[in-house]
Amino acid sequence: MNMLKAADGRFYLDGEPFRMVSGAIHYFRVVPEYWRDRLLKLRACGFNTVETYIPWNLHEPKEGEFCFSGLADVAGFVRLAGELGLHVILRPSPYICAEWEFGGLPAWLLGYPGIRLRCMDELYLSKVDAYYDALIPVLLPLLSSRGGPVLAVQVENEYGSYGNDKAYLDYLRQGLLRRGVDVLLFTSDGPEDGMLQGGTLPGTLATVNFGSRPEEAFQTFRQYRPADPLVCMEYWNGWFDHWLTPHHTREAGDTAEVLDRMLTLGASVNFYMFHGGTNFGFYNGANYDAKYEATVTSYDYDAPLSESGEYTPKYEAVKKVLEKHFGPAPVVMPAPAATCAYGEVELAERLDLLDAVGQLGVPVARTAPEPMEGLGQGYGFILYETFLTGPRTEELLHLQEVHDRALVFLEERFIGTVERWDPRPLPVTVPSEGARLRILVENMGRVNYGPRLMDRKGITEGVRLNNQFQFGWTIYPLPFDSVAELPFAVAGEGTGAAIPAPASAAAQGDRPAFYRGGFHAEVCGDTFVRLEGWTKGVVWINGFNLGRYWSEGPQQTLYLPGPLLRQGWNELTVLELHHTDKAAVVLQERPELGSGPKAAEEEQA
Repeated sequence: MNMLKAADGRFYLDGEPFRMVSGAIHYFRVVPEYWRDRLLKLRACGFNTVETYIPWNLHEPKEGEFCFSGLADVAGFVRLAGELGLHVILRPSPYICAEWEFGGLPAWLLGYPGIRLRCMDELYLSKVDAYYDALIPVLLPLLSSRGGPVLAVQVENEYGSYGNDKAYLDYLRQGLLRRGVDVLLFTSDGPEDGMLQGGTLPGTLATVNFGSRPEEAFQTFRQYRPADPLVCMEYWNGWFDHWLTPHHTREAGDTAEVLDRMLTLGASVNFYMFHGGTNFGFYNGANYDAKYEATVTSYDYDAPLSESGEYTPKYEAVKKVLEKHFGPAPVVMPAPAATCAYGEVELAERLDLLDAVGQLGVPVARTAPEPMEGLGQGYGFILYETFLTGPRTEELLHLQEVHDRALVFLEERFIGTVERWDPRPLPVTVPSEGARLRILVENMGRVNYGPRLMDRKGITEGVRLNNQFQFGWTIYPLPFDSVAELPFAVAGEGTGAAIPAPASAAAQGDRPAFYRGGFHAEVCGDTFVRLEGWTKGVVWINGFNLGRYWSEGPQQTLYLPGPLLRQGWNELTVLELHHTDKAAVVLQERPELGSGPKAAEEEQA
């Protein structure tokens, strides 16, 4: 039955001493066709366990509508791991952090006024219960108690970093038990007094998360749990990137040395991350410390296995440490995936977003601007439109609490950008006959960690000219769940037909537009989309949302996995928010994630 027990400061698996050596791979950040490859590479490195979070927002994107297929096929991922000889740790807590949009919580929760998150709030708990009633039956056959590979399940995630509602933690624990989860349950928190006091439960295994100084971390842990096994549930061996900041890396030798110290202490460890993957679509998260900072599309994390699944020097260094402690791995290292350079792809068709907005979204009338959630929208963009009376000379236009980045147009003229982290007002002069004001707001990702989780998107308070609030709005929700029906004037698929466009879209000024084109592929290999000369936006391949790009970096390419391509014609669609110097992209063999400093020690401590 492979039941895992904790006793006398160590683990026992079916009565035999056991050490968990795990690596995190998030099934939802890797296309399913590559799950086997990534899991085999984990096994070949010397790991015996794989760990994954389970994001609520992926599995219940709309309230009451559940999805467990494609990227959301968690059962398929776990079964495959078991077939390959790996144990599994599942972390299905309603909140996962993970640099994932809203920490895995579904955006529709914020459509309920007054809801309180991650505590004994009856409304919130009723939504958790409905989700668990759908999720847990999917997981039960995978538990080791029923012959599956799942050894342990998490109750809540780093709860001590957020709150101290022990009744809430116990409610989640009892909910798992009541639904039949009878394997080892655990919590995970930072190795600090307040976190361990707020996030642990009596009678439930406690674990800690850190990136360095293991002796110090475990010493603090021992003050609270003198008899629990030592477990680093998240060994932060790399770090993630925000837009507008340098790319993070960490030396392979340092990573391996800290791992060696942990194993010498007799600890079990879970690499966060072994393989990071990609924040496809609009699912990247954000942080808010001194200011709002959105996470980039790549979740490479400087992990032992790169975003595209390639071996790194860190992989080799870790493998040597694991061989030292546990002997050679039982699996031969798989060959790397093929990469292809398809060259330049012209995107000759163009669709002006503002001109076509009536075909892209269904307008709603509101007295004041409302955030996305109040209109039932989760992700993407939202357009606010009103009429300003005139004349007005050099008045200041304030977007009060815009979340997150707004492009502002007066009639057809772009007048500026207002960003959440730099919300300076824009000077506006309105002629005597008045003028139409349009504001396109991008949701760049909800905050996934800390006290600012209640992160509604769009214009969350109001729009003012000087101190005068403007009322009477038409609002267009633009989630862009699909780009299949974009009303380009010419279909153009595989024909080369196109709407005439200027050589440089920049000549038209900053104006959001969709661009479409394509290319033929005889071999479907991994490639990387280089958008040199483009400013900011989103890329789709054959209707699949690859994620966001931004010339500000650090990331300069988007990973395009080979399984998303088709032999023959492939269609690329780009939403550019500002302008491009040339309506073409390049598909190249190598990624460009930016250069930057090593991950800061204080971030990883």
